[in-house]
Amino acid sequence: MDPTSSTQESLKMNTIWTEFRETIKTLIFAVIFAFIFRSFAYEPFHIPSDSMKSNLLVGDYLFVSKFSYGYSRYSFPFFGWPHVHGRFMQQAPKRGDVIVFRPPGQPSDDFIKRLIGLPGDRIQMKSGVLYINDKPISKEYVDEWSDPTPDGHNGKPVIYKRYLETLPEGKSYYILNNQVPGGAENTEVFSVPEAHYFMMGDNRDDSRDSRYLGVGDGIVGFVPEENFVGRADMIMFSWEDWFSFRSGRFFKFIP
Repeated sequence: MDPTSSTQESLKMNTIWTEFRETIKTLIFAVIFAFIFRSFAYEPFHIPSDSMKSNLLVGDYLFVSKFSYGYSRYSFPFFGWPHVHGRFMQQAPKRGDVIVFRPPGQPSDDFIKRLIGLPGDRIQMKSGVLYINDKPISKEYVDEWSDPTPDGHNGKPVIYKRYLETLPEGKSYYILNNQVPGGAENTEVFSVPEAHYFMMGDNRDDSRDSRYLGVGDGIVGFVPEENFVGRADMIMFSWEDWFSFRSGRFFKFIP
């Protein structure tokens, strides 16, 4: 066997092995970086339901800010830290924030709603009007809003009445309210416990939120502060299906 050929073959194998090791190292570092970024900075989240329309639509993809409220066992992807409680580097959320959280009864599922009630608040719905601490919140009719997602029953867009709701601190956002005021539109007074928050969907007719107390699928109740995952600030991109993007919703701030 030609020694030169053997040496060249050995060098070739060494080069291949070195390149393979470098590729593996790069992949490992990329996974570690992605895990750290997703745990401490931003986590991607997609809208799975209609509970926040017209502000958020099914098919919207968001980045959720992990550092907005500090960190808890629910901040870390893929697994929680069941024996760790509370939050560290904690910052108080603001009324009106749109927040991703884990409901107490479904700690493995992500929900997204708007923060309406702070600890110590009294929250109530009367004839479709939100009351905070016994004072009605401004609710002004804006227009009729056509849902871009066809109704599954007849294939036609659903028309909603859209209102502008304004919180005491001045933040405004759209809500949808179509039905004759019923159970969820006429409620008891909810007294928000210490270290808990009252969450509501912007689509008031189709949102399982803190108006529903108890235990079971879709029941939210009062949300403990440690169950917050992060704050949703911006829609990064949006699509109705694989072949239809909503270009007008790219990089859109969430009201």
